[in-house]
Amino acid sequence: MAASALTVTPADYGLLTDLYQLTMAACYVGEGLALRPASFELFVRRLPQDFGYLVAMGLEQALDYLEQLKFSPIQIAELKATGLFAHAPAAFWDVLETGHFSGDVWAVPEGTVVFAHEPMLRIEAPLWQAQLVETYLLNTLNYQTLIATRAARLRDVAGAAATLLEFGTRRAFSPQASVWAARAALAGGLDATSNVLAALQLGRKPSGTMAHALVMALAALEGSEQDAFSAFHRYFPKAPLLIDTYDSEAAAARLAERMNTEGLELGGVRLDSGDLVELSKSVRSLLPGVPIFASGDLDEYEVLRLQQAGACIDGYGFGTKLVTGSPVNGVYKLVEIDSIPTLKGSSGKATYPGRKQIFRHLEDGHFGGDRLGLCTESHPTAQPLLQPVMKQGQRVAPSESLEAIAHRTRASVAALPSTLRQILCIDPHTPEITPALHRLTEETQAKRRT
Repeated sequence: MAASALTVTPADYGLLTDLYQLTMAACYVGEGLALRPASFELFVRRLPQDFGYLVAMGLEQALDYLEQLKFSPIQIAELKATGLFAHAPAAFWDVLETGHFSGDVWAVPEGTVVFAHEPMLRIEAPLWQAQLVETYLLNTLNYQTLIATRAARLRDVAGAAATLLEFGTRRAFSPQASVWAARAALAGGLDATSNVLAALQLGRKPSGTMAHALVMALAALEGSEQDAFSAFHRYFPKAPLLIDTYDSEAAAARLAERMNTEGLELGGVRLDSGDLVELSKSVRSLLPGVPIFASGDLDEYEVLRLQQAGACIDGYGFGTKLVTGSPVNGVYKLVEIDSIPTLKGSSGKATYPGRKQIFRHLEDGHFGGDRLGLCTESHPTAQPLLQPVMKQGQRVAPSESLEAIAHRTRASVAALPSTLRQILCIDPHTPEITPALHRLTEETQAKRRT
């Protein structure tokens, strides 16, 4: 296996997993359990600090993975060469050679608000398959859910009129993560991304400004900051100018003079450093009517501070703090095997048994609370959130557009009460457990103790 590039393609999906998924599959084969029907659910036990909700995201990439999951003869040979499976049953290799994902998937639609303990996704498949896919599913749903949620919070704080841009590619945890982050940010409510590959793959135009290097290069070699602005404006007349390389106020004053004397038309200016409150006020007085964009390690807390301080900012660019930060710590747990409910009982990490459904109550379009119950229950006045998205390894519906997902995100967040939307949420919603799920939990716990 070539190790120089360390890039990932769909052909690598079988091996893109943790070792224990494969060792467990080998054990299941050896013990005659591999083909037993099993159900696993992916959820979070608790929300990140201060978060009042999560926006589920990453399902599209999860389904793509499940559709293309397989093992090539070369990959199987490489696994054998490790020596780690020397005692694995011979039938294990037969399972990998012919295996592919043949199960069912239930999931909440992307852009749906969810809370702690609520499954974003459920896998119903032969045990070895349901086990094997854990690592990849957690990777894509955890990360994209984090980015989409932060994007939704940013939009909520900044307001509908602000222009919000994703600038996080250079800070994302990998090139692959940067593309996923761009997708999730757009689906979560941002307007555009600077990531050219992601934008074009998603049918969008990339967006950005200019680099300090152009100003520094021309100023050092043969001109000035204003010459750099002229050069950039000559080729990209609608792009904002980055005016904080040296002195933001002096640059703005000179641009104002040129607007008066030369008829210069500006698409906007960008501030990337300094006291953004005072600088934006000063620039606004010098360049009235010119959009002002701000960037530089911004997050929803800083945007709120800037707004409360009266900053004159029309748009924001978000990088590091959007694509990194406190993780969404989703988990993936077995909830049923061969129609027998299972649970985890360890302190602080207990789970609810059985295949579940989220029942959401909406009152005149407003969030009225969730109930977590069994998938066999019926609550006529509530909306069941988990929907079938894959049957026997095949999608049951075409992929959704990014616009449709972004619309669902806006509607889902807008339906929430202000107590859950505020960026310092101290009392996030916990779904009510239905009597049927409560009884099943007690019965399963009692059986485990005997």
